[in-house]
Amino acid sequence: MANENRVAAYNGVHYFSAGWKLIRLPGIRRFVIIPLLINILLLGGAFVWLFHELGNWIPTMMSWVPGWLQWLSYILWPLTVISIILVFSYFFSTLANWVAAPFCGILAEQLEGRLTGQPLPDSGWAALVKDFPRIMKREWQKLAYYLPRAIGLLLLYFIPGFGQTVAPVLWFLFSAWMLAIQYCDYPFDNHKVSFQRMRQALRQHRSANLQFGALVSLFTMIPLLNLMIMPVAVCGATAMWVDRYRAQSGSGHPH
Repeated sequence: MANENRVAAYNGVHYFSAGWKLIRLPGIRRFVIIPLLINILLLGGAFVWLFHELGNWIPTMMSWVPGWLQWLSYILWPLTVISIILVFSYFFSTLANWVAAPFCGILAEQLEGRLTGQPLPDSGWAALVKDFPRIMKREWQKLAYYLPRAIGLLLLYFIPGFGQTVAPVLWFLFSAWMLAIQYCDYPFDNHKVSFQRMRQALRQHRSANLQFGALVSLFTMIPLLNLMIMPVAVCGATAMWVDRYRAQSGSGHPH
């Protein structure tokens, strides 16, 4: 009971902070390397290009604001910059996650084995090759869930005034939820829990998952720190799985 109360008190901030510690565990560090390199190459390169182009994009987007709302430009300008960075960050972090998905799955299973003392029975590189089609199918499921909602939010940006003020807030909340789904999915998928069941489980702790996803989203926008965020988020989400979801999925007991 004491352990259950302790776990219940943990929020998304706790698991995000735990991720930074867990990537440094002996025996885990070597599984961090490939996701880290993929993130550095894709996200790092993308942000260098973005900041080179940002000066051209902002005036174009601000030109969509009607003349009678120009007095709000001092508010709309920073919101526009944040919106671009949010959309860009999520797009390229998603791309990086597609490329790194098999390696993130291995990192999640190795960390789970370390935290629980019970390695998965069919773990390792041979299992990765066998499960590769299922892993890619899972990424397509996440994309199918994401795209229609993202398109709806992006269309809001074309509503003068309203879109530029409300859409950034909605996009941030949506990105936080999607990043929680993205990273929590690795340990769920390792145990072959369906995508629908995984979403239902996450909704039971919506507040903690939104906190976790919001921190991942914020750090994805911060240069240099964003290069580390993929393995950190995988490790934090895996710790959350072990504490909150592993037992109820029938995969074992919380540590």
